[in-house]
Amino acid sequence: MDKCRLWQALQTLAQNNQTLTKLFADDDERGQKFSASACDIYMDFSKQAIDDKIFAKLIELANVYELSAKIHALLMGEKVNDTEHRPALHTALRSPKDTPLMVDGMDVNVQVHDSLARADDMVRRIRTGVWRGFAGHAITDVVNIGVGGSDLGPLMATTALSEWADTSIRVHFVSNMDGTQLDGLLKILSPQTTLFIISSKSFGTIDTLSNAKTALGWLLSACDNQDAILRRHFIGISTRPDKMSQWGIHKNNQLLLWDWVGGRFSMWSAIGLAIAIKIGMANFYELLTGANDMDKHFATADFTQNLPVLLGLIGVWNSTFLGINAHTVLPYDGRLSHFPSYLTQLEMESNGKSVNRAGEQVDYATCPILWGDIGSNAQHAFYQLLHQGTQRVSCDFITPIRRYDDRQTAYAHLSYQHELSLSNCLAQSQVLAFGNHALPASYQHDDEFAKFKQYRGNQPSTTLLLDSLTPKTLGSLIALYEHKVYVMSVLWQINPFDQWGVEIGKVMANRVYDALIGDDVSGFDSSTCTLLTKIKAKTAK
Repeated sequence: MDKCRLWQALQTLAQNNQTLTKLFADDDERGQKFSASACDIYMDFSKQAIDDKIFAKLIELANVYELSAKIHALLMGEKVNDTEHRPALHTALRSPKDTPLMVDGMDVNVQVHDSLARADDMVRRIRTGVWRGFAGHAITDVVNIGVGGSDLGPLMATTALSEWADTSIRVHFVSNMDGTQLDGLLKILSPQTTLFIISSKSFGTIDTLSNAKTALGWLLSACDNQDAILRRHFIGISTRPDKMSQWGIHKNNQLLLWDWVGGRFSMWSAIGLAIAIKIGMANFYELLTGANDMDKHFATADFTQNLPVLLGLIGVWNSTFLGINAHTVLPYDGRLSHFPSYLTQLEMESNGKSVNRAGEQVDYATCPILWGDIGSNAQHAFYQLLHQGTQRVSCDFITPIRRYDDRQTAYAHLSYQHELSLSNCLAQSQVLAFGNHALPASYQHDDEFAKFKQYRGNQPSTTLLLDSLTPKTLGSLIALYEHKVYVMSVLWQINPFDQWGVEIGKVMANRVYDALIGDDVSGFDSSTCTLLTKIKAKTAK
């Protein structure tokens, strides 16, 4: 069956799609059938609106779009980022040492592990107190200055793995252009013992450099020896050593990236320096190992049991064929509080496109709007809409099976709290799927308020159970979603590795800034001109 006919067949199946209540009633084995596991992650997708026929057609769709060949192209360094004419080799960042990968005559693996070795040396010196500030004191606080992928990934992983921190060094993150985060930190940090990491792939991002300039000024107010300040209090991470040197970063304090590392895929590289400082290099390597394990699974597992492929196929089915244009990620573990935000960038910046690889406007839905929160918090925030709102929303529930196993008896109540969290996670997916049918008979209402207590159900969800949350399983989980994004992009025929929609905002911001600090506010639409005039009138000296 060719692509067009297969696409039409799936559209027909979507129009005749049965409710989740009916699908479960018709198949007692459904919970076992629609599941898969790998890398200490168990995935239950039985509460997705698919049956045997739909599942077979989705697998066929993956084959028709030559997904196996596309996966091979990604992993082998072919130029899958065709609009920028380069590979997307984030998987090479977590490949074991002495695993050659030749790209344009260069062994990428050697470059990656040379960079990791340099990062390892920096981490060791910072954590052991060898790295000293201008006054001779050991570093007590590290501030990562970045934005987008240079912030969200390290922030998410450092938070998720806080229990693995084995140092008293505090790690902070600054991304906001308006200076709010930095202002709060500079009031409590000591210039003598604070180290800044400037993370910017281009080393030209105004958000990051404006914060870096403020940090430099703060340090210089405590010590007027600029050479000492730059040498002892700044590390730079970028693809542009020339720009880092021009800014003043000492050559020995520079860590390099490569153009083939997309920002939102870069936490495995030197961009993850803040993670390694917090949890140690050994645990950082465990994070890489977990991701590499998922890479291998993605490359070799049959599509019917391949977690990233299955998650990607389900995403396309929901968004493109069922018209479900909203997706929420709900981790039932406070350590994963920043994971939904991380995925928001990963998925929406990658697949938020309306033009295919051939440059043609697509006539189907691509990436849904994605958001999320810790599940227990979300239950008291936006679950009302999920249960009784007017639109369908697909959901991912994520939770570890085991936690607090090694805590002393005095902390036994923590295990009880984890059991409550697990129970809420499983309960919510049931009610979302089956509505009132999931409730016991004693809760069925027949009173004057019964019509207000109806839960329609039929909200599809996937549940991901981690054996436990460790550096290794977190690495696997992140890589799972990275590859899900790629699978969806293949079926949508879009390039997930460029981000022209981000660039245009930067261009316009520079034009507006020139008008804001200058005298001429013309050349914009009437709204922008009026707003600029209003602002300038209020801020005139």
